[in-house]
Amino acid sequence: MLLDSIRTQLDSLSKSERKVALAVLASPNGTVSQNITALARAAQVSEPTVVRFCRTLGYDGWHEFKLKLAQGLALALPGASEQPAQDDLASDLVNKICSRSINTLLDLRNNLKPELIQKALDILSRANKIEFYGQGTSGFVAADAQHKFFRSGVPTIAYTDPAIHAIAAALLHEGDVVVVISQRGNNPSLVRSAKLARRGGAEVIVLAPSGTPLADMASLLIPIDLVFATDPYTPISARLAYLVVIDVLAVGLALQRGPEFRKKMQNAQKALQEFDMQFDSFIG
Repeated sequence: MLLDSIRTQLDSLSKSERKVALAVLASPNGTVSQNITALARAAQVSEPTVVRFCRTLGYDGWHEFKLKLAQGLALALPGASEQPAQDDLASDLVNKICSRSINTLLDLRNNLKPELIQKALDILSRANKIEFYGQGTSGFVAADAQHKFFRSGVPTIAYTDPAIHAIAAALLHEGDVVVVISQRGNNPSLVRSAKLARRGGAEVIVLAPSGTPLADMASLLIPIDLVFATDPYTPISARLAYLVVIDVLAVGLALQRGPEFRKKMQNAQKALQEFDMQFDSFIG
């Protein structure tokens, strides 16, 4: 995910920082094995430029960046970067698809910043209502989020139609929260709705790649930086990352609401059991 983050932000980097990015992408393993002086020399920039590059990506400096890069490379499973081929056996497909999905989730765990999750939970816990916006594949994630979050006791709804979520966003005000989900971060309709929500005073939590138009509209950005241009199968793994972030936020909000809320959920479970219905709870 760190390498994906670098790729997605290439166009937004300064000319000198872009040189550092290209040097890292050209030899990630070499970057891990060398010091900052060697990387600066390879990129033909100064050492302070390398430090600025690391900070632009959200790291304190060279050492934290290098550690995260090393962790990502060490955790990567073989075969994850291989594209499915026409003559693949079933065993090949199992290995490639599962490895890619596992690598995506390992990268997410390695790079998802807990402080951003906590800030999101603090915002969500104060919400009068929570709305989820998404379109296309991200629309399915928004619907999944609504299914999980409505049990939090806060009025919750998901919109996937661009005209409808624009109208809904225009009606929001202070105390409301929107979670906008986009795997590319450049959907004009979602950007417009995020802008309308912000204009009305609502908090806008964005799940999208860094350096995108939608990321710029966020009250709080939870960056999910994945590459989509490699082949048509990448979004399958990308969707898993978004679903996991939604799970983290849903469970976190349920737990943050305290034991009284937990008791209400348990009472709801008992009530439904009288009708032989399963509550499908995400906390035990």
